[in-house]
Amino acid sequence: MIGMNIRVLRKKNKMSQEILAERLVVSRQTVAKWENEEALPDINKCKMLANIFQVTLEQLSGNLSEEEVEQLGPKGKQFFGVVKVGERGQIVIPKQAREMYQIHAGDKLVVLGEDVTKGIAVLKSDSFLEFADMIRKAESAEEETE
Repeated sequence: MIGMNIRVLRKKNKMSQEILAERLVVSRQTVAKWENEEALPDINKCKMLANIFQVTLEQLSGNLSEEEVEQLGPKGKQFFGVVKVGERGQIVIPKQAREMYQIHAGDKLVVLGEDVTKGIAVLKSDSFLEFADMIRKAESAEEETE
């Protein structure tokens, strides 16, 4: 399980066993033993592996297929698939994303854009407004202390 995940993640990140071993301060043979399931990395090495590959410990140690490992995004980032924009600009948010982020019919969403990358972000408005209110309060408190 973890051995296959290490091998697939290492290859996905275009890393040799030698390079990974150097980053973990272990021998290449140690990495080979992990990948062949002859040995297991200790918890500290697992944390280092998760950081190197930008995955969670759960993803690193989980029972993932090779295809699932290939689709893993960086830690904290998700890939839900590709959506098609309708004639009036509407998109359908994939079910997995709606479930993960508890988005329901009637929820209000905030759409943000970034000019350089042409990126768009969609956020639940209540979370965004709470964050904006927290910033306003922090700025007000800072002004009062000046």
